[in-house]
Amino acid sequence: MSQAGITQIADDIIQARIPLPYALNIVNCYLLRGAAGWTLVDTGLNTGSARAEWRAALQNLGIKPADIVKIVLTHLHPDHFGMAGWWQRQTETPMPVYLPEGELPLLRQLYQRQNAAEYHKWLLNCGMAEDAARKLENALHSTRDLTQPHPVDYRLLHADARIQLGARECLAIHAPGHSDGQLIFYDERDKLMLCGDHVLMRITPNIGSWSHSQADPLGRFLASLHDLAELDVRLALPGHKGLIMDWRGRITEIIQHHQDRLAETRLALAGGARTTLDVASRLFAMERLTPHEWRFALAESLAHLEYLGALGEAACQQTHEHGAILWSAPAQHKTSAKA
Repeated sequence: MSQAGITQIADDIIQARIPLPYALNIVNCYLLRGAAGWTLVDTGLNTGSARAEWRAALQNLGIKPADIVKIVLTHLHPDHFGMAGWWQRQTETPMPVYLPEGELPLLRQLYQRQNAAEYHKWLLNCGMAEDAARKLENALHSTRDLTQPHPVDYRLLHADARIQLGARECLAIHAPGHSDGQLIFYDERDKLMLCGDHVLMRITPNIGSWSHSQADPLGRFLASLHDLAELDVRLALPGHKGLIMDWRGRITEIIQHHQDRLAETRLALAGGARTTLDVASRLFAMERLTPHEWRFALAESLAHLEYLGALGEAACQQTHEHGAILWSAPAQHKTSAKA
């Protein structure tokens, strides 16, 4: 079965493509049927068009909100988390919302606004001027507003635990990089993976170093991909773009993409000291990006710079102008002439 916005993946799995107000205009959400009802994996961003799409999808599928018994979130980025509270309010008894334990810091810092000063400092460290930093902060606030209302309570999911998604028992696997605590869900019996934003077709996941990020997100992401390539996956259901039929092949392509991006980052540093913004302007067509997208370009550029720093291929120092941090290739060691 395939209708506008709805695709039947298997007898018990429905994909719903929910609109987003960005260049990345669709998030994939999944409904999995079980004996007790449906499990919803990820939700979309709480906009009028997203609510209308969900209502149309449920009507076409003959599913009532009360038929959905729980919501499971792969991670807490707004396009995945944003409608969880709205969904809870569609039933007389709020359905439980399960979220990865490792995403709790993001919940506190992003949605409870405990990191406003740190985020502003992060933008200045990246080389943004004050007025430009304010524009990017406003873009974040407008996105954050589209996650209201928030769920009334949460249940925590742990890595390496098993969780029932519809009729399927899945293994929760920690998949860091795109988000520190992201979990993806593997049904070993069917060789099926719900992979969130960890592995995507046509585009690569944003791997960014943010004010709230744990150290070396790119290093942890690449290590995770090498481990996940060992799993036998016949079909992966991602958070964006098309289904993944060649799991190992796509992982290999994403790893190569980051090797290429690291080479471009090295070249960006070859001409002298650069801010993260300078490097991002060499890696991305920044003039074509919205303020919302600028944040991701900065965070991804910084992740690559920090990765090179960990390898000893880049070094940084803080300046006094706006608190910006300058990155440079390490100075070439000079050998002294023998007497």
